[in-house]
Amino acid sequence: MLKAYKYRMYPTKEQEEKFFQHFGACRFIYNWALEQKIKSYEQDGKSISRFDLNKGITILKRDGEHEWLKDVNSQSLQGATLNLDNAFTRFFREKRSFPKFKSKKNPVQAYNVPQNYKVDFENNKIYLPKIGNVKTILHRHYGDGDLKTATVSRTSTGKYYISILVDNGLETPKKSEFSENDTVGIDVGIKDFAITSNGNKIDNPKHLRNSMKRLKVLSKRLSRKQKGSKNRKKARQKIAKIHEKISNQRHDFQHKVSTKLISENQAVVLETLNVSGMLKNHNLAQHISDASWSSFVTKLEYKAEWYGKTILRIGQFEPSTKICNVCGYHNKNITLADRKWQCHDCGTSHDRDVNAAVNIKKFALNTQNLIGI
Repeated sequence: MLKAYKYRMYPTKEQEEKFFQHFGACRFIYNWALEQKIKSYEQDGKSISRFDLNKGITILKRDGEHEWLKDVNSQSLQGATLNLDNAFTRFFREKRSFPKFKSKKNPVQAYNVPQNYKVDFENNKIYLPKIGNVKTILHRHYGDGDLKTATVSRTSTGKYYISILVDNGLETPKKSEFSENDTVGIDVGIKDFAITSNGNKIDNPKHLRNSMKRLKVLSKRLSRKQKGSKNRKKARQKIAKIHEKISNQRHDFQHKVSTKLISENQAVVLETLNVSGMLKNHNLAQHISDASWSSFVTKLEYKAEWYGKTILRIGQFEPSTKICNVCGYHNKNITLADRKWQCHDCGTSHDRDVNAAVNIKKFALNTQNLIGI
């Protein structure tokens, strides 16, 4: 089973320069390889393979104009072509967007180290090819697993991290059996972050909204700075630090909630949402982005794989909000403003979100033929 372990790095100034050299070289190779693929398809109607691109890297190094590529770890350069190959695979198989050229203006930079790096837990150092020993806070051990690809990254605030992919040799746990009693339905929202089928409501912390006033002040100051000046760079860094804090708060909150839900239940039921479509509503787009439902669902999915739990889904067009979970009456007149409503047939009073969570669970269990167990 593969797991990633992320550590903070503290490189020297010389090592930072080498990191920037690696970032730039891998970005150059990625853009060069993408250009070669596009030209090959336009001229010959065929796609050039990754192995041919790797041979082309060797030819580039012999060229006097690109001799600087010799100062960069060769396997990291080949990792850039692998990333491009994976991007095209996602484009064709998962219908993702067509691969785009990378820009050096992107505040987040990264490159891969496939092998030949060494981790020293005793001295808190990691040896990287062409870089040397970099001071790293190794706060947790990954055990006796096999080291796979490591990814070195730099955030927009100038912090360096390394993420090490480790194969611990363990097989993915088999899915545990589940029943109606140990299954929970979850309805995500804006007012409340998540509502469970057993009536629990998890408050939405709204990290972005809480920092919006400060962000507006700093953004106004940034707009007044002269372009290209050092003061403008400092102002941009202040904004980046706030966004990084918001991101850390959001991930911390979602990790705690997702771990609790996975540990307390054998199966979790979710509703498939068209988040990209919902973001087109400009009245709710900022609140939806702040909630970051997609990130939360991703955490639930991989933690369920780790612990042998099951994730069930229902279709996005299922009327979970408008159906009475007691008698099945369909209330067609309910609107987004109606937070509570009463069933016309059985007279049951419903909280809109709790009723939706109960129906999400029922729809999924009905599909699994588990209702009544």
